[in-house]
Amino acid sequence: MTAANRFYFEDVDPHAVLQTPAMTVTEAHVGLYTGLVQEAPAPAGVAPDLLPLCLTTGLGWRSPQPPLAVLAFLGVEWEMQRPIHVGDTIHSRSRTAVKRSLREGGFLVEEREVVNQRGEVVQRGRFSFLVAKRPPGEARGGSGRTQEASA
Repeated sequence: MTAANRFYFEDVDPHAVLQTPAMTVTEAHVGLYTGLVQEAPAPAGVAPDLLPLCLTTGLGWRSPQPPLAVLAFLGVEWEMQRPIHVGDTIHSRSRTAVKRSLREGGFLVEEREVVNQRGEVVQRGRFSFLVAKRPPGEARGGSGRTQEASA
């Protein structure tokens, strides 16, 4: 992956909100997830608690923003606010709550919400990352997080 395809610590705008495209949760998503994790099926028509987190994380790859240059995933805090049902359309929005520079990288805390088609926050949490700084001599690669962009 070239520098133009990486989003470094310096590129992160802590005031921007990043929004993923939306997707509708289907029975196929539920079946694939429960088969993969070998979790007991949820009640009929209800999505497993962590499925929306997985789906919206994947939706971030459909964003025009290059992927964040993560060196280490440090932690996650996650809350389920209300159930998500098959047929619900979800997306996520996130913003950087903490941005702290370190010697060779940076520490980021991202706050993320999963939102349903009615605009209700159904899940929320915080992710902590150690992110690479741009190597010396490389031009700025990311376009910056823009308000209401898609990731």
